[in-house]
Amino acid sequence: QVHLVESGGGLVQAGDSLRLSCVASGRSYHVGWFRQAPDKERELVAGITSTGSQPFYADSVKCRFTISRDTANNTIFLPMASLKPEHTAIYSCAASRVKWKANRKLSDYWGKGIQVTVSS
Repeated sequence: QVHLVESGGGLVQAGDSLRLSCVASGRSYHVGWFRQAPDKERELVAGITSTGSQPFYADSVKCRFTISRDTANNTIFLPMASLKPEHTAIYSCAASRVKWKANRKLSDYWGKGIQVTVSS
């Protein structure tokens, strides 16, 4: 039983930065961020363990996005730098019973999702 509430999305211009936040309540599961762009399948962007260790990133965002976890406040952050139009998507926070790995498309719990739109 995990409840996830996301914030931090919005409309920005290319090159700008955003920081997504996800407040997780309930059991401390592994938490990650997914995104689904128009006409594309959902993909795992980044994930982190329940203790804030072992970050995982999709190759496409490594060194551009950084995931971290404030364990005291049970909040997961995803600062996104150098945003490009192709980053436009609905971003969803997700909680998983098992650790993240490449190509995962499913999770156990989901936030409602927030829109990130990057204009050129």
